[in-house]
Order: sequence, then C-alpha cells, then structure tokens
Amino acid sequence: MKAAFLPDRGVVKVTGDDARNFLNNLVTTEIKDVKPGVAKFGALLTPQGKIVADFLITEAPAGHGGGFLLDCARVLAAALATKLNFYKLRAKVAVDNLSDNLGVLAVWGGTPPLIPDLAFPDPRNAELGWRILVPADLAAKLAASLGAQSATPEAYDAHRIARGVPRGGADFAYGDAFPHETNMDRLNGIDFDKGCYIGQEVISRMEHRGTARTRTVRVAVDGFGPEPGADVMAGDRALGKMGSSADGKGLAILRIDKVGDALKANRTLSAGGVPVALVDEDEIKLAAKLPGV
Repeated sequence: MKAAFLPDRGVVKVTGDDARNFLNNLVTTEIKDVKPGVAKFGALLTPQGKIVADFLITEAPAGHGGGFLLDCARVLAAALATKLNFYKLRAKVAVDNLSDNLGVLAVWGGTPPLIPDLAFPDPRNAELGWRILVPADLAAKLAASLGAQSATPEAYDAHRIARGVPRGGADFAYGDAFPHETNMDRLNGIDFDKGCYIGQEVISRMEHRGTARTRTVRVAVDGFGPEPGADVMAGDRALGKMGSSADGKGLAILRIDKVGDALKANRTLSAGGVPVALVDEDEIKLAAKLPGV
C-alpha cells in the first residue's frame, strides 16, 4: 500500500441547515447519498454545461463539525468558494476555503487497516484507492500509522493516468470542457436521474442525443511523453490534444470521428513528434456509440 500527499488539492467546506439541498441544486451528482465515509464525484458547471470545477464531496462527521467537504483543485479552491457564496442567496449555508489547514492524502494498493474519520474510497474508480483529508503536517505520520509506503505525488499521478482518470488543469482546461469530454459520465460524476442543476439541460441533451464527439482516451507513448496540449496528429490532420503522461502511458482528448477515420486508414498517430497509440480501441467504439468504428 502506498500513500502520497497531493499538494495540488485543496478543501472547501459547506455547512448550514440548507447545505445538502443547496449543493444538490447546483452540482452534477446526487448529494442525498453522501455521508461520512462515502463520497461522490461531481462538478459545478456553467449554464452552457462547461466544467467550472470538479471535486469529490463527502460529509464530515459531527465530531468534525458536520457539513460537506469538497476535495478540489487547490488552485480553484478560493474561486470555487466565492462562486458558491454567489449562489447561496438566502440559503442558510456558510462556505469556507480550508485549503491552508486541510489537504488530501491519496492511499492506493490496499485498504487502510484503520479508517480515519475524514477518509473515503475514491468514487471515480475503485483502483484509485482512498482519499483522506488531513493537515499537511500530519500526512506523513498518518501514512506511517496505516502501514503505507511513502510515495510522491508523481507516483500517484502515474497511477491515475494508467487507470484513465483525467485531472483538470493537466488533461483538460477548466471552463472549456464538457463533462462527457472528460468521461465524468463513466466515472460516476453525473446523475442523469436527479433534478435540475446548473447546466443540466445541455448535459442531458448530450447524453440522450449522443452528441459528445470528443472524449478522453488512454494512449501508449513511445519514448518521452509529449507536452500537455501538444496536437495529436494522424499525418497532417489534427485529432485532438495530448494531456498528461507518465511511465509510457498518457491521456488525450480526441475527436472520436477523426480517430475512427485514422484507424480505418491505418494511419500512425503522433504528438509532438512522439508516436502514440490507443491503449484499447474499444474505448473509441464505446465513445462513438457506433459498433465497428
């Protein structure tokens, strides 16, 4: 079992009598199922359906003051808190950015023998392991008490990439990507049966009409990983953009129809002059919802 403190993650807390309903009316996931020890993956969207911020949401137990804790990109934590405060109107909620006092420890490769209060399995993919919200200065001591081997954030990033889970800011740009493009619908980040939330009409239409033409897919990289943002090419035709990569694996956001054409023509893919290949062509077929693409 390995553990890495993730310095790029922050924590926003939402408390108050109306906190659950307040969040449920804003984000893509169903908050009624969130409780201490259980988290959901979700996002706050623009009215046009683009991702403002994505996060893992859990409920703090009473001993930690209750309320909801959002494990989010630290660079966005202050802006996310401001945005949530903008939406609260007369709702009985308080929103605080706790990122200077509380961070995120990722644990993978096993189940912790003792489950700390602010711990939960990652709801996106069971292989990602556990998340534990903990002050940065206590993270190493906590990891040791769990019997976990200390690892670097880069090691966790490689683990995440190998499992095909994109990270905002590295694999897609906030404010410029739809949830389907980042596979939130496959990572348990969208509840299509819940009531309205910001951007819901756009996302529902994309789901039911199958209009998501761009998807995040896993790629194998031959050599050093291309720079994030490098064009993925098939000959002189751009198919999309490269995201993060590590240990010969990477993620890329690609136009599914263009990739399908390239595969049929047996064209070699590259990014930044580096050869790349799809890890699993079935990911393209599934994304396109077209058998035989």
